[in-house]
Amino acid sequence: MSKEENVFNYYLLCNKLKDVVRTGWKDWNVKRERVESIAEHIFGVQMLAIAMKSEYQYNIDIKKVIFMLAIHELGETIIGDLTQFQITKEEKEKIEHEAVHNILSSLIDGEKIEELFLEFDAHETPEALFAYQCDKLECDIQCKLYDHEGCVDLNHQENNSTASNKEVKELLDSGKSWSDMWMEFGQKRYPYDNNFMSVSEYVKGIKKIKKLKLENN
Repeated sequence: MSKEENVFNYYLLCNKLKDVVRTGWKDWNVKRERVESIAEHIFGVQMLAIAMKSEYQYNIDIKKVIFMLAIHELGETIIGDLTQFQITKEEKEKIEHEAVHNILSSLIDGEKIEELFLEFDAHETPEALFAYQCDKLECDIQCKLYDHEGCVDLNHQENNSTASNKEVKELLDSGKSWSDMWMEFGQKRYPYDNNFMSVSEYVKGIKKIKKLKLENN
């Protein structure tokens, strides 16, 4: 294939993520005119990374982080958005890595990009661990926003297998709201450092979310 065809085909494949709604929102029957797509999640987590780097002055290469986050959902163009409640980590890793390898094999820089994807997936370098924490926290913050809008009815989750997960059910049975449940689930499950934990706690404690308006100069 020509370089021009490679550019277009790669763009066309990634463009699919604009129309793929995040599986978690579908599982919880989020009722809203527009529900977040995978592409919108990618944007959101990149913006969160910029803010976290700014306010907490992490000693990391933020450009590398932004690149990692740009491609961290690349495999989902092929395998779809599979949650941790649908497939084991090992199973997902196997099929996702194969998908990413196939997607990038035709690009000249494909091997370098694949190495960056695998680095993110390992969560071992400072940039990868930072990016991973951003990825998880962004989802919990989005939960808070949907919960604030009243988009989820916990009394109508009959076909939601995630709601019957032991950890999830225990938190909900204790009287937690949907977003508080996810905030606490993330705090227990993910390797948040003190800064990410602090932001998670702050968002969890918000009672009223102000509407920010963009003003024309």
